[in-house]
Amino acid sequence: MTPKNWNGKPYHSLDYELKHTFGRKLYKLSLDGGMTCPNRDGTCGNRGCIFCSEGGSGDFAIPAGRDVWDQIEAAKERIRLKMPLTGSQPAYVAYFQSFTNTYAPISYLSPLFSRAISHPQIAALSIGTRPDCLETETVELLADLNRIKPVWVELGLQTIHEDTARLIRRGYELPVFESALKQLKEAGITVIVHVILGLPKETKKQMKKTVSWLSCQPIDGIKLQLLHILKGTDLAALYQDHPFPVFSMEEYIDFVIDCVEILPPSLTIHRLTGDGPRQLLIAPLWSQDKKRVLNTLHQRFKERDTWQGKLWNPQNTV
Repeated sequence: MTPKNWNGKPYHSLDYELKHTFGRKLYKLSLDGGMTCPNRDGTCGNRGCIFCSEGGSGDFAIPAGRDVWDQIEAAKERIRLKMPLTGSQPAYVAYFQSFTNTYAPISYLSPLFSRAISHPQIAALSIGTRPDCLETETVELLADLNRIKPVWVELGLQTIHEDTARLIRRGYELPVFESALKQLKEAGITVIVHVILGLPKETKKQMKKTVSWLSCQPIDGIKLQLLHILKGTDLAALYQDHPFPVFSMEEYIDFVIDCVEILPPSLTIHRLTGDGPRQLLIAPLWSQDKKRVLNTLHQRFKERDTWQGKLWNPQNTV
């Protein structure tokens, strides 16, 4: 089989998928919908997941408290200052990242999301949420919006192992995820799943089992996220009191490639690592140099050269 050309990357990257779908590069704008989470308001708990910072995984998002168009303009300016934009009229993905972005009534969600996608430079809407916060009427709203512009829902699964899920205080069991995924796919929604690699007490075999299980589910994209230990989290306290091993850069690069090789080549990979906020990051500190990590990762892919041309067979998964 001739290796697939993913626009210079040895895997089906988000950049490739966006250019293939929209005919151009899109830039993601991290926004804050002004919501909280059932793990924080007393519904499931009060302290959030153990790895979650005070920003609710949205530390890079533009703060709420202003009209969403104002947030979009502020996020655009932040990107403009960080990198050169291509095209005379750049296009963007409105990414509601902080906390749980369907954890509100329809009367709140509908004008918020409708306002976001009405912006002429917004090409798609991405919503980070939990599978236990997707009421039927919410999914119907997302399906209606999806007829106007593409809507993606990002679900934080992290692991399929219930012992780990309880340790990290995820707050729901795997059948809840399965039900939400089925409902979203029946509504025609693009679904992206978050997995954290390196959670305490999980073995590499267990992590691979999560990735393998997802490889056989009807998902559209995946984020493989390196575990970050951030100041002020309960994970940081656990790490201080009962230190657990974290990946070295070399270990992580080899392992994340092992995980990618489990996935079907058609699946869009939205993330392979991540970079926690510098002012909060305790470990692993090597992850701060994201450019070096990605360059090394891509080089290692080329050296191994085992995935990009393979015929995927779910029987080959672990």
